[in-house]
Amino acid sequence: MAKTLAEKILTQKPAGDACAGNIVISRVDLAFVQDTTGPLTVRQFQAGKFQRLADPKKTALFFDHASPSPNRQLSNDHQLLRQFAKETGCLKYDVGSGVCHQVVAEALAKPGDVVVGADSHTVTAGALGAFATGMGSSDVAIVFALGKTWLRVPKSIKINLRGKFRPGVGAKDLVLHLIGSIGADGATYKALEFGGEGLKNLSMSDRFTVANMAVEAGAKVGLFPSDKVTQEYLKAQGREKDFQPLSPDKDASYEKTIAINLGAIEPMVAKPHQVDNTVPAKELKGTKIEQVFIGTCTNGRLEDLAIAANILKGKKHHPDTRLIVAPASPQVLLEAIAAGYIKTLVEAGAVILPPGCGACLGLHQGVLADGESCLSTANRNFKGRMGNPEAFIYLGSPATAAASAIKGEISDPREVTGA
Repeated sequence: MAKTLAEKILTQKPAGDACAGNIVISRVDLAFVQDTTGPLTVRQFQAGKFQRLADPKKTALFFDHASPSPNRQLSNDHQLLRQFAKETGCLKYDVGSGVCHQVVAEALAKPGDVVVGADSHTVTAGALGAFATGMGSSDVAIVFALGKTWLRVPKSIKINLRGKFRPGVGAKDLVLHLIGSIGADGATYKALEFGGEGLKNLSMSDRFTVANMAVEAGAKVGLFPSDKVTQEYLKAQGREKDFQPLSPDKDASYEKTIAINLGAIEPMVAKPHQVDNTVPAKELKGTKIEQVFIGTCTNGRLEDLAIAANILKGKKHHPDTRLIVAPASPQVLLEAIAAGYIKTLVEAGAVILPPGCGACLGLHQGVLADGESCLSTANRNFKGRMGNPEAFIYLGSPATAAASAIKGEISDPREVTGA
């Protein structure tokens, strides 16, 4: 029977045939937590009287959401995770190591893997052709102990891409367009599988951005085939041995197919307080913003900083608008320094945060004041997401964010670049 990408990956893991709707027991290739979900996972693991991890080298702890810790309680949670790592020998990525999803992509996940994390944006690794999904802390505690989990094989929606982006438009605009079209519940517990001739025009960074936000449409996973783009990325990371080609069968059965012409997409923005509340950026011209935040697991990669730096080069952010930048990992930070992007951003007036989640979840490093608005390259704009329920969050691309920082209001980046 012909299989979708989701079915094909899961068929390799359980004892049996994985077909949409079936319940399977799957081997897990990587399980991880971060510092806001990890303490509960550890406590549940301990409460279950488990003595050891199924595989310490396939278990990872990340310190990224409160990095460095802003308060006593979170510091104590960090200590709990550090002690657990010492006792179990699992992988530990301490403060400054970067956002979990970026590091998983750079160093840990590979095509054909099943990856679970106690964080909804675990789906990011789907860009590599991994079945990567978020789970609750208790579920991940069981995976820590047993090395496997149960899953209902999701039905799949095919996203058929054609053409290529116009100047000033990118992957964030694509995924905001898609979510705005199908809604925040348009792919609930489905696999969003991306393909089509336009796929060759999406870089690995583009794919990570799109896969990262699949969950904002309710998807269980966001999947890309493992192809030449994947191979080149893994090679650049010194991981070419991790590559294997992986694609759905040509006659696989999909619940439905959605066709998207990349050349028809405009710069998009999600308005408060829902990710599917999307409009073209040009329709929000004149909307004042007090802060711009560039970074996160969605858009904190080198290519994202390059886009922002190229727009901001030789310019300053608006005097009434703060500009905050958080590289997603030390690798990104070092490469951005070497390329001159950090210098350009600092000269434009940006505050550079250490690699991590930064202002995204509202614990520290960029909490908004009452009534303030922020244009963020993050993936969520729910009320209170950035630490203040009386503030307003708009989501956009790095290009839109950079242009808006210059103008002090939400702006179509093409107005600034002349594209």
